Amino acid sequence: MASSYLGNQPSNNFVSLKRQIITGNGGASYTLDHSVASVNDVAIFVNNVRQDPASYSISGTALTLGGTISSSDSCYVIFLGQALQTVTPDANTITNAMIQDGTIAESKLASGVNTITMAEQWRLSANVVTTTNTFLTSNLEKADGSDAGDIGTGMSESSGVFSFPSTGIYLITATGAFYQNGSVTHQFVGLEIFVTKDNSTFTRRATCFGSILGTAEEANNTSTYIMDVTDISNDKVKFHVRQQTNGNLNLAGNTGRQLTGFTFVRLGDT
Repeated sequence: MASSYLGNQPSNNFVSLKRQIITGNGGASYTLDHSVASVNDVAIFVNNVRQDPASYSISGTALTLGGTISSSDSCYVIFLGQALQTVTPDANTITNAMIQDGTIAESKLASGVNTITMAEQWRLSANVVTTTNTFLTSNLEKADGSDAGDIGTGMSESSGVFSFPSTGIYLITATGAFYQNGSVTHQFVGLEIFVTKDNSTFTRRATCFGSILGTAEEANNTSTYIMDVTDISNDKVKFHVRQQTNGNLNLAGNTGRQLTGFTFVRLGDT
């Protein structure tokens, strides 16, 4: 005949109650290891005799016995509301509702999980005038307004070459703001993304074009590329102005706002 149980079956759960031994000091006042709400939440034994809850009082962790005890008396407390479950929860039994908000450290979430740990913007801090296809090598700065935001350790830059702070999958966005220089016609203008995997040979990976065909016209374009950075010593990126024109081309820059700018976001692990 099958056995029946009230509550948890012993084959799956083993329950023990927390116990505190109190060494008498000749007085009646002692401190409990755990705060309780009522005298009925504990069982107190003096010389192995259970005490009537009406004979003692408790306020939080402050216990006042009904009489004094000495060091030769045996006194212990059983916390009836402090059961210890020694069985591991079954798989898929923990739900979102069971987890208190803000209790899991970010370092635990990041282990084995792709999270955004780096985001940063750079920009061209002053106008650049060029008559040829050229790489941007100067007037580059990190966005630094009083309300500018970033995440983690950011990019480093030297002569227009950007280095990554850690390996990972990065979203790179380059936006170019071009404007007319006099009455010159520009059949196409673009800001390109070049990357290298050996810290030497750069390859064009993204291009987007616009055009300026009349006086006082402007053009804006944005190129994006997702790069797998596996070696921060050799994997780099830089930006290139490409045009077809018969005169000067202005690439707009400003130290107080994003005109021509670059955004780097680490999307996750490589």
